[in-house]
Formats: sequence, C-alpha cells, structure tokens
Amino acid sequence: MPIIDHITVNVTDYARAKVFYTKVLAALDVKLVMEFGMAAGFGRNGKPDFWVGQGKTTFQTEAHASAPTPIHVCFVARSRDEVDAFHRAALESGGRDFGAPGVRAHYHENYYGAFVLDPDGHNIEAVFHGAVGYPGPAS
Repeated sequence: MPIIDHITVNVTDYARAKVFYTKVLAALDVKLVMEFGMAAGFGRNGKPDFWVGQGKTTFQTEAHASAPTPIHVCFVARSRDEVDAFHRAALESGGRDFGAPGVRAHYHENYYGAFVLDPDGHNIEAVFHGAVGYPGPAS
C-alpha cells in the first residue's frame, strides 16, 4: 500500500498546467479525474493522487503561493515504453529535458526513469522498476 494518499503542487498558470499534465500523464494512463476550483486532480481508477493548483490553499499564506518552489515528483510507470512515452509527451507539451529515459543503475539495476522540468520548473519523473519491482534500499 502507498504511504502517500495525494500531493498538491502549486503552479503559476493553472490552465497551462492542466493542459500540460493532462497530455503528459495520459502516457501513463493517468487521467484528469476531478477539478475543485483552480485545482486539478489526476489519477488512475478514478482516485486523484496528484493535484496541480494555482493560488493559496487553506494551509498556505499568500507568500507561499506567490512563487512556487520547484519540487520533485516521480510517477510510477508500468513499463519502459510508458517511461519513454511520458518523456516524449512532456517534451512535446513544453517540458524541458532533465534526464532522457534510461537505466539509473546507481539507484538499482532495474531502475528505468526519465526526468523533465515542467513549465514551472518542477522536476517530474516517470520510473519503471522492472519486472521484479522495487528491490529496496541498496546495502
């Protein structure tokens, strides 16, 4: 079972982010499943796990929302082909390459990932851990 239920990422242009993530996450079979004001929730099987939103949320001050601090978010891919499609879709949708698809053996031997910077500079990644799944921390 996942340890995080959902995450929200602040963006500076809600309409642009919604279009970007709708196209990019479609490569992972992740869809827009809910909107709440200026926030869009994306997920599989109808549950919004990843949100993008513009403006102050209930737990933020105006200063928190004025200039989002770039963060890193990694999405689970179900194959190397999905990682490749994610990377392609992100670049075609205005993202900037931050690490082409490939094996990252320094994480583990089956770690196949790709990194892209979204229009706000957030480092988004898709990873496939291989047929054996995530092997746990390196020893």
